[in-house]
Amino acid sequence: MRPQRPRDRQHRPRGLMLTLRRFFRDRQGVGGVEFAILAPILISLYITCFELTMGLSVAKRATRSASTIADLVTQQTSVNKAFLATMPDVTEAIFVPYRTEADAVSLKITGIAMDANATPRVLWSWQQDGTRPYGVGTSVSDVPDELKTANSFLVRAELSVPHQLLMFLPGISTETRTITISRTFFYRQRVGDSIACSDC
Repeated sequence: MRPQRPRDRQHRPRGLMLTLRRFFRDRQGVGGVEFAILAPILISLYITCFELTMGLSVAKRATRSASTIADLVTQQTSVNKAFLATMPDVTEAIFVPYRTEADAVSLKITGIAMDANATPRVLWSWQQDGTRPYGVGTSVSDVPDELKTANSFLVRAELSVPHQLLMFLPGISTETRTITISRTFFYRQRVGDSIACSDC
């Protein structure tokens, strides 16, 4: 039996090589490994596409809300706080089926008068909590140049709504999960020279 021992030792490396070859040629479980690698990437892409679609939809509704509110106000000859307080209902209706918390949405409506030099100044202003966000006579800097006309009037509607991201991933702080979508629209009055607010 002793003379056979060297022969066994000679065959051991060859047997090891055959085992390694069979291991590398074996394709069982490759699909599981590929799925484990690709699944997180595919899930991330799905969440990203879903969030992009949701964000675009909310942005469109924010644009429509600000535009509609400015349009409704400019159709009036005069307004008051009671009338302006109904504008958040317009936003809520446009945002259906998305829920908009009343205290989360920021809405500001401003009447802007321009003097003979086409300098825009605040004539009156109102925001959602019923207070005045801008002082009377305050200069307005964001009026587009093409709308600056001497002795004219504009209504500005500013709407901001938070959008909650659904990407609850480790390492992302709470602050980065919420973005604020803001829209601003300027409209001219439909009737008369200006629109007064009796109690703003």
